[in-house]
Amino acid sequence: MTTLAILTAAGSGTRLGFDLPKALVPLRGLPLVLHAARRLTASGVVDALVVTAPNGLVSVMSDVLEHDPHVSVPVVVVAGGTTRQSSVAAGLTRARADIDTVVVHDAARPLAPAAMIRRVVETVKAGHQAVIPGLAVTDTVKILAPRGPAEGSTLPAGVDRVAATPARTLLRAVQTPQAFDRALLVRAHAAGAARARTEATAATDDASLVEALGEDVFVVEGDELAMKVTTARDFYYIEKLLTEDVR
Repeated sequence: MTTLAILTAAGSGTRLGFDLPKALVPLRGLPLVLHAARRLTASGVVDALVVTAPNGLVSVMSDVLEHDPHVSVPVVVVAGGTTRQSSVAAGLTRARADIDTVVVHDAARPLAPAAMIRRVVETVKAGHQAVIPGLAVTDTVKILAPRGPAEGSTLPAGVDRVAATPARTLLRAVQTPQAFDRALLVRAHAAGAARARTEATAATDDASLVEALGEDVFVVEGDELAMKVTTARDFYYIEKLLTEDVR
């Protein structure tokens, strides 16, 4: 059984505040994408790596990854799409015939621990075809009611009505890497391909595409170290974590 990891690294990262794509922002001297790639390969359960690069930066990303001694599996870099979903689809087209499990990970989560990566992959290989890591939600979450015609004219901007409060015990904050049976993931992307054209309709994670097929998705324990770097505050926090002994 052979596992491919698709590492999405084609985002612009404008909210991070750097004048270069997010995946190439240096974190303690190494680009975010390299931190993520090293942890994927260090897990011992990834046999090959496809990385999606921003438009025009395939050769730059290739130089970063292909010459790093800690990225110990074959690497292919491809141009990403206009959305995350289209980038993953592009990565899937480069999967070798012998690949039966696909891991999808975001370069924006550079410190995902090897143990968590192994957990999602091993759960797929044990027979669960779609597996995602998640953290218990500690905040109270509210579901907002859609604005009707009357409310649209009476509620000021920034004010919404609460429709329901879901039980926190049933909620999980979802992370990556997510792991899938290759055939199922290919089928999910094919069925949802029309959604990939714009950010407004694209799936925000691959599990959503599997759910849309009516197939089961299973959750295993995530890890706080797999936090997503979106803002400058996230970046400086995760940089501080790297001064500690993180795994």
